[in-house]
Amino acid sequence: MAWKELKNHFKKRFSDYLELPEDIALDLPKIVLIGNLQVFIENHRGIQEYNPRLVRVVVNDKVVEVAGEGLTLRNILTDEICVEGRISSLSFAD
Repeated sequence: MAWKELKNHFKKRFSDYLELPEDIALDLPKIVLIGNLQVFIENHRGIQEYNPRLVRVVVNDKVVEVAGEGLTLRNILTDEICVEGRISSLSFAD
């Protein structure tokens, strides 16, 4: 088992024992999609790419890709981003 997997396994067991939410203990993103009009991404690391058809947001060791038309960034806070527009897909990339 690699060091990162072992560390995540320990964090998961520890969060289960203390009954903590996994997104906090494991540093995971929380993504809320409202219809195909808005997506909220919490616990992000910044924006990698932005244009009206694609928004790439760094989360942990992955990238969340929001594709669609007329995409705009409504909120950019230290821990949350809101993307609005006509969202056609949401995916994770390495």
